[in-house]
Amino acid sequence: MASPIKIALVGNPNTGKSTLFNLLTGLNQKIGNFPGITVDKKVGFCKLNPTLQAEVIDLPGTYSLYPKSRDESIVFQVLADTHNSSHPDIIVVIADATNLRRNLLLYSQVADLQIPVLLVLNMMDMAKKEGINVNIDKLSERLGVQVVGISARSKTGLDQLKQAIANTTTLATQVKGADMNMLAAEAIHEVKELVHTDNDYLALQLLHQHEHLESYTHQYEQFEHIERSHHFESSKLQAAETIARYRYLSTVLSGVIEDTGAAKKFVFSDKIDSVLTNRFWGFFIFLGILLFVFNAIFSWAAYPMELIEESFVWLTAFGHAHLPAGMLTDLMLDGVVAGLGGIVIFIPQIAILFAFISILEDTGYMARVTFMMDKIMRKFGLSGRSVVPMIGSLACAVPSIMSARTIENWKDRIITIMISPLVSCSARLPVYTLLISLIIPNQKVFGFISMQALALMGMYLISILAAMTVAFVMNFLIKAKEKSYFIMELPVYRMPRWKNVIFTMYDKAKTFVFEAGKVIIAISIVLWVMASYGPSDRFQKIEQKYTQLEIKKDSTQVSTIERDKAAEKLENSYAGILGHTIEPVIRPLGYDWKIGIALITSFAAREAFVGTMATIYSVDNGAENTGTIRQKMSVATNAHTGLPLFTFATGFSLMLFYAFAMQCMSTVAVVYRETKTWKWPAIQLAYMTGLAYVASLIAYQLLK
Repeated sequence: MASPIKIALVGNPNTGKSTLFNLLTGLNQKIGNFPGITVDKKVGFCKLNPTLQAEVIDLPGTYSLYPKSRDESIVFQVLADTHNSSHPDIIVVIADATNLRRNLLLYSQVADLQIPVLLVLNMMDMAKKEGINVNIDKLSERLGVQVVGISARSKTGLDQLKQAIANTTTLATQVKGADMNMLAAEAIHEVKELVHTDNDYLALQLLHQHEHLESYTHQYEQFEHIERSHHFESSKLQAAETIARYRYLSTVLSGVIEDTGAAKKFVFSDKIDSVLTNRFWGFFIFLGILLFVFNAIFSWAAYPMELIEESFVWLTAFGHAHLPAGMLTDLMLDGVVAGLGGIVIFIPQIAILFAFISILEDTGYMARVTFMMDKIMRKFGLSGRSVVPMIGSLACAVPSIMSARTIENWKDRIITIMISPLVSCSARLPVYTLLISLIIPNQKVFGFISMQALALMGMYLISILAAMTVAFVMNFLIKAKEKSYFIMELPVYRMPRWKNVIFTMYDKAKTFVFEAGKVIIAISIVLWVMASYGPSDRFQKIEQKYTQLEIKKDSTQVSTIERDKAAEKLENSYAGILGHTIEPVIRPLGYDWKIGIALITSFAAREAFVGTMATIYSVDNGAENTGTIRQKMSVATNAHTGLPLFTFATGFSLMLFYAFAMQCMSTVAVVYRETKTWKWPAIQLAYMTGLAYVASLIAYQLLK
């Protein structure tokens, strides 16, 4: 078999580039970083024919070769530097067939770099439905390259694409998109001599972007001298180039595109947007959709959650009844099984949440939410670009913080990174739903709206409001002169891809269980050991005390004595000592030492709260280790007052603490990675923990 050829996928955002990458490479892919920069590098391998294999690189989406963010700057760095490890043999440009004129701007720039190129028109099925007919043969003839029409969503045209890639010659197209010498002929000539190239457009781009290219840093002063001597004004020349290219593309596309459904398409889209993005009603519709989602999370997930919960109760009881009594059995059942059961039970709710997020993204509605939020974000000192990471934080803050790389304004980017963890993520969902089930009655408002769903929605809105408030404060504290602009394209409305929705539900639920499960099992094992053992002198005194009591009492009282002994041992265990040590600090918040242990373990991962409480109460119950975690917590009492522990005041205070506290080591690590300093994660950890404590203190003291 011949050695693999290297292919780079290039295209505008939302053209289906990543979908095509996944189809070509399947599971044969890996993710790393581009050399010298923390931008995801997706690489995979694809078999084009029995004798030829290709290495496929998915470059970040960009609208042109002039970068507006670190992600976009990667595209030109890879294409311009022949020594770059990702430099391709062939460029495959993916264009949206429903918006060809805009997409071909990037194609014309890439083609002028004189690297062999192939043009792929994606979404041909959508174009046909919208009444857009593209004459592919005529377009190919005018551009001088192969043009292939496909639909990545319906997996059509992939075989023709593979064949076209295999047939692409090593010769670049000779059809130029625009004459660059019209822009800065003398400056371009000097650069060509400096870097020994005969490519006019490469020379022009080097003048624009040489400071970002490591291969040309040693010639920085020479580039700067050429710019000064020829009065090279980058922004004006970029605008002039764009105008020249669109003039050229109008000629190319003349007679190539026949659009019979444009009027109908835009009238339909505008009618929907006039309602969904209405200045007044749009926000109420969005809140209504959120309420529907949260109502579904409680209503639809109730039955499967009960099944899972009862299954773990049965498994624990069955294990204690049939396995030999001893340390290993207790560790397995009261430690691992109890902790893991506290996580698995929430799979239905996690799956439902991500199903709705996937549907909203697939239909194009989530982009409308970003558009609507832009004006509000600006009042708090941010741009609409910050909305995308914030919405992404509903799932997880880690990838959302990484997605802030697309924000070119440094100040906006830092503030977005600092506030994204405040938005309630899926890790908080188990904590919220457990506590809400304890303090909010399962009743309906107006006969169909769950009070628990309203409470859950309220917690999400509180977290978003807190994030906006912190952003407003940081806007005054962080100084920067840059101004940010937000331009985005609203995608057309589409039916969701149900296969994609189902896969997202499965994938996110699996990730939640396996990623959280590893942490929970580790914490549960350590916690069980700490809760089951303590200083030998304390445990000896407890054994002596209860041995004498058992002799004096009859058999009907032995179970009560066993439960009391287990509770006293837990208080004197290493975990109990740790909990009692921090109890004076957290008692004003309404928490006891058991909740204190959960707060400590939750700084590894928020989900650990449920697993920790399950383990603590399993150890605490001793021989009578029956019932669900919710049943055990509902009858828990305050040791100082004898009243129920999880009152509305305590429960709401605890939810506020989890809403605001920075309890995620993964997030701390990714903030350090993105900012290259411990300054920002340290500030983030301090302000979020302080905010959580103060908010919880005020809530409990007012409500108790």
